[in-house]
Amino acid sequence: MYEAVYAHPDGKSTVARFAKTAADYGFEGVVVRNHADARAEYDPERIREEYGIDVVEGVEIRADDQQQASGAVGNHRTTETIVGIHGGTNALNRFAVEQAKVDVLAHPMAGNGDVNHVLVKAAVENGVRLEFDLSGVLRESGGRRVRIVQSLRKLREIVDHYDAPYVVSADPTSHLELRAPRELNALGEQLGFERAFIEDGLAEWGRLAERNRHVDSESFIEPGVERGRYEEES
Repeated sequence: MYEAVYAHPDGKSTVARFAKTAADYGFEGVVVRNHADARAEYDPERIREEYGIDVVEGVEIRADDQQQASGAVGNHRTTETIVGIHGGTNALNRFAVEQAKVDVLAHPMAGNGDVNHVLVKAAVENGVRLEFDLSGVLRESGGRRVRIVQSLRKLREIVDHYDAPYVVSADPTSHLELRAPRELNALGEQLGFERAFIEDGLAEWGRLAERNRHVDSESFIEPGVERGRYEEES
């Protein structure tokens, strides 16, 4: 299982500190999902070797509109293993799920954002993972927490109905906000989510990374292209 984190300067802890804590908690990897305007400086190979945990280079794109988001996706798709869109508005949610180059729609229910049947069907068609962001349940209280729980349950119903792809994260901005998989499982049970649902959403980050690394590797042959022909044309 993997957790997706916001490291310094987008968060309070370095990538190395996140990796050490995540390894201690039993995670197999961390995805560094800093926003594009707050990139972290780190050596993923060194951290992997030191802590025995996978470190996935990613980006979460914040944009004011769809045109800005489109340009940013094009810029980052060739350099980052996982590319996400920071959602939370209907326009950006819709843009994200319609782009096959986008891996994850993050925070789809935040702000004024919503997810309906049309958006989820587009996410299924384009393979865009919808994020179940558990940070609000962990770190909010009162009426705001109640509304967040309701939105997560609504998202769960529609994701289940269409068997849509999804990821789960506690969205930690500090290693102190990391929660072990067993803690997230317990939280999921409070929300009415099965243990397997939470674990599958945490594992999906790792499956995404493995798939994208394979596609980017020199050994990958595009479906429908014969190896001999591909090598000749290259």
